[in-house]
Amino acid sequence: MAQAVSTIAPEDKQLIWHSLDISQAIARLQSDAETGLSSATAKQLLTDLGANELTAKKGKPWWWKFLLQFNQPLLIILLCAGFVKAITGSLVNAGVIWGVTTTNAIIGFIQESKAESAIAALAKAITTEATVIRNGQKLRIPSRELVPGDIVLLTSGDKVPADLRLIQVRNLQIDESALTGESVAVEKDTRVLNLHAALAERKNMAYAGGFVTFGQGTGIVVATGNATETGRISQLMQQHIDISTPLTRKFDKFSQNWLYMVLGLASLCFVVGLSFRGFQEALEAAIALTVSAIPEGLPAVVTVTLAIGVSRMARRHAIIRKLPAVETLGSATVICSDKTGTLTENQMTVQAIYAGGHQYTVSGLGYAPTGEILIDDKPVNLNGEKGLQECLLAGLLCNDSHIEKKDDKWIVMGDPTEGALIASANKAGFSQSTLAKQMPKLDGIPFESEFQYMATLHTTPKGKTIYVKGSVEAILQRCNLMLNNDGQPRPLDCVETLKQTTIEREVNIMARQGLRVLALAKKPVSEQQNTVDHPDIATGLIFLGLQGMIDPPRESAIRAVQACQSAGIQVKMITGDHAVTAQAIARRLGINKNGSVLAFTGAELTQMDKTELAQVAEEGVVFARVAPEQKLRLVEALQSKGEVVAMTGDGVNDAPALKQADIGIAMGGAGTEVAKEASDMLLTDDNFASIEAAVEEGRAVYKNLLKAICFILPVNGGESMTILISTLLARDLPILSLQILWLNMLNSITMTVPLAFEPKAQNVMQQQPRRPNEPLLSGSRIKRILAISLFNWIVIFGVFEYIRQITGNVDLARTMAINSLIAGRIFYLLSISQLIPNLIAKMDGTIKENVNIPAIGFGIIGAIILQIIFAHVPLINEVFSTAPLSLQQWLFCLAVGSPMIIWATVVNRFDPPN
Repeated sequence: MAQAVSTIAPEDKQLIWHSLDISQAIARLQSDAETGLSSATAKQLLTDLGANELTAKKGKPWWWKFLLQFNQPLLIILLCAGFVKAITGSLVNAGVIWGVTTTNAIIGFIQESKAESAIAALAKAITTEATVIRNGQKLRIPSRELVPGDIVLLTSGDKVPADLRLIQVRNLQIDESALTGESVAVEKDTRVLNLHAALAERKNMAYAGGFVTFGQGTGIVVATGNATETGRISQLMQQHIDISTPLTRKFDKFSQNWLYMVLGLASLCFVVGLSFRGFQEALEAAIALTVSAIPEGLPAVVTVTLAIGVSRMARRHAIIRKLPAVETLGSATVICSDKTGTLTENQMTVQAIYAGGHQYTVSGLGYAPTGEILIDDKPVNLNGEKGLQECLLAGLLCNDSHIEKKDDKWIVMGDPTEGALIASANKAGFSQSTLAKQMPKLDGIPFESEFQYMATLHTTPKGKTIYVKGSVEAILQRCNLMLNNDGQPRPLDCVETLKQTTIEREVNIMARQGLRVLALAKKPVSEQQNTVDHPDIATGLIFLGLQGMIDPPRESAIRAVQACQSAGIQVKMITGDHAVTAQAIARRLGINKNGSVLAFTGAELTQMDKTELAQVAEEGVVFARVAPEQKLRLVEALQSKGEVVAMTGDGVNDAPALKQADIGIAMGGAGTEVAKEASDMLLTDDNFASIEAAVEEGRAVYKNLLKAICFILPVNGGESMTILISTLLARDLPILSLQILWLNMLNSITMTVPLAFEPKAQNVMQQQPRRPNEPLLSGSRIKRILAISLFNWIVIFGVFEYIRQITGNVDLARTMAINSLIAGRIFYLLSISQLIPNLIAKMDGTIKENVNIPAIGFGIIGAIILQIIFAHVPLINEVFSTAPLSLQQWLFCLAVGSPMIIWATVVNRFDPPN
């Protein structure tokens, strides 16, 4: 038996079953449709092939993953800084820096572990029980015990336990939206299909993780565990190598360059120092230069800035799972969005009706009974619209589903299409429960794909009547009358061609809008008839009208798409639904590129090589009937063109692409656990509009990060220049290594963290996305850092030399030099903050929201208090070699720092901070 299964070539295992007829499939698996497998055969197969559950490949041990977190340039710099402080005798400071390094590693390790738990979520997705036939008996067994060849029975409400080739169906419909992206349940049959049929079109297959929404069926297991389509997605996720985000890539490059620069300058300082001084003094100068050049406070500030961004996004319904994702979304150039449930309501809704020769529109969304039926944009008077009444009644009565309110949300129990018909009738004031009593159902013909219609027989006040709904083609060929607006039947015989043309024109109008069109009809029968069968409705039907429905776009999504495109972000729809429907939805949403809505299907993408796919990925707007692997390829193709890709999704089929994207965005409510675990960010309200808010916050966070970097690095630059030039000139060091630690670890963080609370600039969403390859330090930012560093060096070096000459007190000179530097930094902080511009805008009424003064204010006050402690606490004087200052000396420091106002104003002209 196991040999029979293994004879199928590996490349055929996912394709072959839907292209085989039933007898061939059963023969290949050496099973029997009536008796199933024997218990002994099933047990042997379970031993040979393994359990029906997903298994992950054995990964690296946890301790190795933890050690790998330290393999980052920025952390290496911190480790070096800690080592330097340790050898200078400052063990406490060394411990603090090593503690920061270890904390960063722990956070990274935890985030990586969470991402890997996506495989466990996939395993949970197919854990269930199954009804099987073994030894000719019906049994209920755990789904993990299923093996290829088992005969499985499906009924409404079941979860499909493995991949099945269907061998018998009775009105079977399966919701496979989480796997294929189809917005409605798929009606299944057993007919043989083309070998290359797309996943969403394999109607003779049932896939693991799907839900049976209607009918019954029997299938033979063809794949279990990792061999299922869901299992293949699991493998895609395992095989894929994680990629870094734009922020981490830029920090890595920046850190490497900074590391090389620090080592080079420290070596130069040591070599030059040996020429003028002894070994100990040269080593002290090199160590001081190293300590001054390493921005110890930067990682902490970056982490705080990102964490504040996380908090702000959470208030706007976006939960961040990985800190760098805050910035990444702000730099996104493309958002690839799933259609069903993300851009749309995931609730079928009737939006157009044609009845009695009139066209009607229907307002309202989803299954809620709120909304109106309109004609010429005005509410209809149902008493004068008899044709419309009959059309709505037919949709309500010829129906096996019902809708109910659960947790303040209206849901359909049964088929979504039938739910839409119920909702449209409810909006006209009809009640399904009331009509069921007044016009009870006597018999019915369930919907079957062979006939393309459904019929029910009812007792009505006007006599017994058969109501029919189905495809336009199936209904019209059975009609010889149509109902006019007065509710009177009119013959079709003398004007048949005209009427057919009119109806077909209405069908085409609805189809172009992406609507799914159903035709409705009725037939009065004799009072003696109590059953209904196909011959009863072969002819003589009265055409009642058309109802066109769609899974409508979210109103908020329309606004969000417009905002994203205004911000220079491309929006692309990737879906498993039909191309015509997807294009219609895209037009409604306003998704386009240069005014056109170019669509490609999964079948077309399959034929393309990487170069063609990359071009199509850029030009296309809608990608329909797309398989999971193709979603992944599309994301990779866009990334190959230099795009920063955000991918939204909620289904199992979105997981690999979510993980590959620069940032994966999952739906927190309707999303599957698999999608959530694979994502970087969750939308708690499942609202595409929240993405716009997240983009806005992400951009603001990046701006604040740049401000923090441009605030911290000039201090390191000024300190380094001071040490290096003093060494080259053989002068006493104006600032010592311990004093540098005070500045870099305490004062810098105190004054920089408030920048993380900066509000977003008013024009942040009018700016184009940053270039993906834009370096962290652009040319203008490097000029800014050098200019401010030069000012800081002049202050430190100039004040130190001046005070030392007039007082002869080296400790006093160093203390005043440092405090003058802090005074200049306070003015510089105000120059790059939005505090003053926002206060001015608040006063002239340009902005109305409150200006966040406390953050910057507390930072400045905190810096002043620290410097008072630095200068006037005896213990600090002794440890850091400082001296108390008089009031006049404090004012002198303030005066020396004040030219920064003019200096920073000039710098802001060539490098605007906001």
